[in-house]
Amino acid sequence: LHLGWRPFCPGPGSGPGPARHTVAVLGSGDFSKCLTARLLRCGFRVVVGSRQPKMAAHAFPHVVDVTHHEDAVGKAHIVFLAIRREHYSFLWDLKHLLEGKILVDVSNNRRVNQYPESNAEYLASLLPDSFVVKGFNVISAWALQQSCPKDASTQVLDSLEARQQIMELARQLNFHPVDLGPLSSSRDIENRPIQLFPGWKGPVLAAVALSIFFFAYSFVRDIIHPYVKFKQSDFYKIPMELVNRTLPTVAITLLALVYLAGQLAAAHQLYYGTKYRHFPHWLEGWLQSRKQLGLLSFFLAAVHVLYSLCLPLRRSERYLLLNTAYQQVSPRHAPPPQVTVPKLI
Repeated sequence: LHLGWRPFCPGPGSGPGPARHTVAVLGSGDFSKCLTARLLRCGFRVVVGSRQPKMAAHAFPHVVDVTHHEDAVGKAHIVFLAIRREHYSFLWDLKHLLEGKILVDVSNNRRVNQYPESNAEYLASLLPDSFVVKGFNVISAWALQQSCPKDASTQVLDSLEARQQIMELARQLNFHPVDLGPLSSSRDIENRPIQLFPGWKGPVLAAVALSIFFFAYSFVRDIIHPYVKFKQSDFYKIPMELVNRTLPTVAITLLALVYLAGQLAAAHQLYYGTKYRHFPHWLEGWLQSRKQLGLLSFFLAAVHVLYSLCLPLRRSERYLLLNTAYQQVSPRHAPPPQVTVPKLI
């Protein structure tokens, strides 16, 4: 990663600001480097704790104090833990130094719900005398290097005083902090960065199921039935015509599902006579998936347009056009030509 360094906080109209308190960062990975650069640009003094400080020192600006973990923890009240959960065990030896200090856990897991408890809750159980904060884990190392404000600094913690300090630090780093409640909510925050397109699983499965159904129906009606009954082979129509008939059908069905959910919700409210009664889980999930269903419908409709534009380019389509033109110009009621067969003597 390329790390730039400037002695001021990024943002329009920003200039050199007053020196702020010291912040410790444990870890020397990519996230630690970018976080350190961000803290420096915003006027903080940074001390980095590493297992091998001499080897890690060349990766940080010269103004950063790269030292051992014990020395780094002793110089700051706020400590960022830019390490994975597997390496939390060494913190037990620093328990007496971390007492009463604010620990910001920025770690994420490799899988959703990988452990019985969240990383932050596990850290709080290891260090009960420290104030554990879950935050900054939804910000990538790349985003930390950007100069524009971000809305990604979500935090959860139990201590009100520590909450205010970390939220103020996030504002000084030019982020917009979002308080998501107590530390028990940290599991949701840890799962968020590793979820791929959350909310799309149901709509995509619905679109795939509808596509398979309508394609199979068209295949039986337009390909299998003529072949069995009339011995007519139309298998060449599968890649273009059959697919092009399936796309608009699925698109209009998905669009109908978008509006059907709202009608069912209105009927539910009219039936119970109140809008404050919770919807069933299946209907609530359906309502939350309307945007995805609509986007999938638009995508399939756009593909249908492209397919329709490509249909006249096929060779079979040109043959059909020539046959139609010939039938239009040829005499419709002309008698068939007489063929004279010579008699054999």
